Amino acid sequence: MGIRYFDYSSFLARKWDKEVVNYVALIREFKGRQELYVAQRPQELQRLVDIAIRQSTEASNAIEGIRTTNERLNKLVAEKTTPRNRDEKEILGYRKALAMVHESFEYIPIRPNNILQLHGEMCRYADVAYGGKFKNSPNEIDATGPNGSKEVIFVPLQPYETPVAMESLCEEYEKAIGQYGVDPLLVIPVFIHDFLCIHPFSDSNGRMSRLLTTLLLYKSGFLVGKYISLEKKISDTKEDYYVALEESSKGWHEGSNDDTPFVKYLLGTILAAYRDFEDRIEIVSAKLPAKEAVREAIKKKIGRFGKSDIMELCPDLSTSSIEIALRALVEEGFIERRGGGRSTYYVRKD
Repeated sequence: MGIRYFDYSSFLARKWDKEVVNYVALIREFKGRQELYVAQRPQELQRLVDIAIRQSTEASNAIEGIRTTNERLNKLVAEKTTPRNRDEKEILGYRKALAMVHESFEYIPIRPNNILQLHGEMCRYADVAYGGKFKNSPNEIDATGPNGSKEVIFVPLQPYETPVAMESLCEEYEKAIGQYGVDPLLVIPVFIHDFLCIHPFSDSNGRMSRLLTTLLLYKSGFLVGKYISLEKKISDTKEDYYVALEESSKGWHEGSNDDTPFVKYLLGTILAAYRDFEDRIEIVSAKLPAKEAVREAIKKKIGRFGKSDIMELCPDLSTSSIEIALRALVEEGFIERRGGGRSTYYVRKD
């Protein structure tokens, strides 16, 4: 296949359709409003930050089938326990790497060495030898059929091609947003897509791509991932994520692919996160009594919803306050409780 180099100067002549242009304009509008909220109400936002870190850690790992109980997850994220098994070691590693991105993004230039370091941090607690190293054997992206059969969807670059490709990718990213002056919102999804097609690591490429998405957005001033978990948004729409990825990588080795589906998917995800942010901040800043805050949160929901949906929208309320409010609203006839135990859910009666 030959060594793969990238050339992002083509962005200068690239024509984007109306949908992409619209996404970029809307995200920029939301970004401006978010900056005002952050300046005016910094203390109200800390709860959103805590929830986003927990959800990002949980969701990014869950996409890869890495899980633990809610209680254990909360303790791992708060660093109040040590990991008991391989999954918990992976979860703690992701939490630490995410903290590094949150706290030090201005000081992490987009270079292969820094990407390797971030991967090493993520694998620090797992008993693996490949942490912080590019792959040394070929890997492929498979899909498992309903009967358990595996189908190869994409063959990434070979190990010997990977270091050069990563060097070229990072250089072109810096050129695109610096020298070429391309809007970072257009460059970031393309960079992430190319990163996933290189698939530079033996393991954890998906989780690394989500850390890098957050890092690149932060570096360009799009801080929504600090308050709303982008990883959870991707986890909630992972079928669309995989379809967009597959569509966008057809012909990638020959440079004839069209990555628009992935660009649209990622921009749509970022926009959805900004919309969520405004919903939550509206409720948090209204300083309503618990029952009324829960009522306002429910008005933003259509269809069925659970206690956890309301907890997301009312991050400054305790679990017990939300439970009491939900019971009162059921008695009042504003909502109806259905199911039972863990599968309890509610619907609005209107």
